Order: sequence, then structure tokens, then C-alpha cells
Amino acid sequence: MSQTVFRIRRATTDDFQSLQALWQSMRFAADDLEKRLTEFQVVESADGAIVGAVGLQINGRHALLHSEGYTDFAVADAARELLWERIRTIASHHGVFRLWTREQSPFWVRWGFQPATLENLERLPAEWNGPGEPWLTIQIKDEEALAAMDKEIELFKAEGKKRTEEALAQARTWTTTITVIAFLVGAALLGVAFFILVRRGLFVPGH
Repeated sequence: MSQTVFRIRRATTDDFQSLQALWQSMRFAADDLEKRLTEFQVVESADGAIVGAVGLQINGRHALLHSEGYTDFAVADAARELLWERIRTIASHHGVFRLWTREQSPFWVRWGFQPATLENLERLPAEWNGPGEPWLTIQIKDEEALAAMDKEIELFKAEGKKRTEEALAQARTWTTTITVIAFLVGAALLGVAFFILVRRGLFVPGH
């Protein structure tokens, strides 16, 4: 079946009954997934019927692809191609480094998911860890390069803040110095004026 007959969109509360039926047919915990309904991307046929859905939970720099299901698995791979485009776009917009899944369809392996190594699993968000199928994962952005870039940005911000604080401190010092000089100059001018008045007899101290 051509993928052009499908439309991919985010699930809304209006989709609950259709999704509930789908989840139940897949033996998913429908009551738990109901609370996470807006995580789902749905596959809609030309006549508006929901024929598939997959959840995408984002946790910081990681995203979890979960609870994939279809009313007819004959359309699954065609729908997955569109879902994959959508998932990558969403992940990119959220700054996700790495995608994870326990979905075991060969499709995901063909599109780049690989069994997670021990090194990969060290980065898995703790709340996702638990019993289940083996993890598959794919890196969609260079984590090390972006982490190094983030560190450089933080250092740049810290250096900028330090320079701003130093400039403000210097400005305060100059302000204090100028105030003291102005006070001393004013006092000196008053002293000179007083001396001139006394010298010319225009002011006699004590009178």
C-alpha cells in the first residue's frame, strides 16, 4: 500500500477510543498509556481512520520510541517510513542526541538502530531501565561534539560574566575615586575662597 494514503499527526484526546482499542488489541496497558496519550504519533488513513500509532517520550537529550501498534501489520512498514521522518524531525527540534527503543521490528534495524552496548546503556535514563526486550539505539547527533560545544558555550558565558563583573567593579572604583577627587577639589576651592575673603577683609572670623 502506498504511503501517500497516510497522514502522520500528533494524537489528541479525540483519538482516545481508537487508540484504546488499538492498545488493547496489542495487549498494552491501555490505562497507563491513556495518561501519556499526547506522546503518541498516529497514522491516519485517507478516510480518517487510525491504523497505527507509536509513542515518543522525550527525556532531556534522549527519546524513547515505544508502544508501537497497527490495526493491520500489512501497512506497518509503509507507515513506519513516514513515522520515522516525523520522529527525526521532532527529535531534532527538541535537541535529542539519541533514540532508544525496545521495539523489535527488523524495520528499525534497517533504518539504523543497533543493539545497545554497555557504554550506550550507561547513558540510558534511569527511569526507562527495567526488565523487557533488549534495547536498540541510534545516535542522531554527535553527543561528544555537542557536549563539548555546550561546555565551550558555558565557559564563554562564565568568562563573559566575569568580564562584566570586573568592568562593573572597575567602574565603581572609578566612580568612588572621582567622587573623592571632586570632594577634595570642592573643599580646596572653598578653602581658597575663604582665604581670599579673609585676606581682603571681607570676612573676619569670629564676627
